[in-house]
Amino acid sequence: MDQACQVDFYVLARPTQSAGEVVCRLAMMAWEQGHKVLVRTGSENEARELDELMWDYPPGRFLPHESETGNEEIPVSIATAESEIPGYRDVIINLCTEPVPEPQRYRRLCEIVPAEAEHRNASRDKWRIYRDQGLDLEKHDLN
Repeated sequence: MDQACQVDFYVLARPTQSAGEVVCRLAMMAWEQGHKVLVRTGSENEARELDELMWDYPPGRFLPHESETGNEEIPVSIATAESEIPGYRDVIINLCTEPVPEPQRYRRLCEIVPAEAEHRNASRDKWRIYRDQGLDLEKHDLN
């Protein structure tokens, strides 16, 4: 990849805000711009919940997705942190507490920061890790 990875941290202000809905909006925007998206979840259960949400959100829209990472033609894939990220995915949306390995391989990385304190600490650690790798970081407060 000839351009540096842009890392955006989307900070939820309240525990009642839906990280899944933020993921769906970001994935929809990326897909509409022609990107191939991978959403990393922390568990199989979280992946199933996100899969269900993508069928109904945003309302009146359809977000083509799959729960596997094998089909290059499907614009959005959902996978757990244990899954390998295929090279043809250029936008990664991370819901995991761990940083994305080798983030420089991707055009854009979106980190969702939940409102709960214990998850925010993991996000702070990821911020430091990405910053130390020389990546461009931006923070977006979602109210």
